[in-house]
Amino acid sequence: MSEAEHPARDPAHHQVTVEDVRQLMGASTPHFALQIRNRIAHLIRDLPPGQPARVEGEREIARLERLAFAGETRGLPGEGERPLPSLLPEPQSEPDSAA
Repeated sequence: MSEAEHPARDPAHHQVTVEDVRQLMGASTPHFALQIRNRIAHLIRDLPPGQPARVEGEREIARLERLAFAGETRGLPGEGERPLPSLLPEPQSEPDSAA
């Protein structure tokens, strides 16, 4: 996924709107969450605090960071099924006391 932006959404030539942020949000997945986060950050970086598109963008950036690092769970787990490894906490390695 490229982080290049659609020319019509260039903040230098276009008043950024909440709809612009929502178009970037789309159907975000853990795999692309950080790329989308960067695109939204670039889009809203010059907007004043409290501007609706900036508020929506900051909210979405926080959601995308959670999605990128925690993954997502859809639906209910099937009986006898375990979560995917990407959704389990990292195993803690035991310190090597033989050294």
